[in-house]
Amino acid sequence: MLKIENVNVFYDGLQALYSVSLEIQVEEFVCILGPNGAGKSTLLQTIAGMLAPKQGSIFFENRPIHGLESYNIASLGLALIPEEGWLYGQMSVEENLLMGAYPKSARKNIKRQMDFVFDLFPVLFDRKKQLAETLSGGQRQMVAVGRGLMCNPKMLLLDEPSLGLAPIVINDILKALVRINKEEKTTILLTEQNIFHALKISQRGYLLENGKISMQGASKELLGNKHIKKNYLGV
Repeated sequence: MLKIENVNVFYDGLQALYSVSLEIQVEEFVCILGPNGAGKSTLLQTIAGMLAPKQGSIFFENRPIHGLESYNIASLGLALIPEEGWLYGQMSVEENLLMGAYPKSARKNIKRQMDFVFDLFPVLFDRKKQLAETLSGGQRQMVAVGRGLMCNPKMLLLDEPSLGLAPIVINDILKALVRINKEEKTTILLTEQNIFHALKISQRGYLLENGKISMQGASKELLGNKHIKKNYLGV
């Protein structure tokens, strides 16, 4: 479904990604692991069209997308949920969700998608008229995930959805991602610093270090890898 070939990306004049290649199949749940500053956010923003690779290619459903504007990429069914959500604080929960249905192809499914979001996160139904800026951090992240779902995506790109959240909220959001993947058959690419949780819910993983893919494999295998256990899991 998604294929990245030898992508090099520069950010603020410095190279952030070095010959990154990866491939994700339909309905897979894949995680990108790595420390802060490894290039995880840069990679997702490049896929979504917010940054342009200097070299390399990106294909979505066999179509080259590395030269497209971000709104055109979104219309193809790729939805980015950025770090910290980027909500419209002066708009209500419901209005923020409706903004996710901006692509013309998503508008015919608004009610179905809204119902699914409220089923995933019942607290949002109770607060649908509440301004986003008045929500807790966990609730804002739920709105961000829900807004991504409103465009009826084929693939979700999630950038550090657990960042700064309480453990119980992290658990709720990660459980919701598993449901999205299994029930909606939505392909998911997740970046996470919380490596243990990411590997527990995903099928495969890539380790990104210093802008380069240093390791890849099945999630269960990566959980047992000596390098990951020593440097990221403290085992």
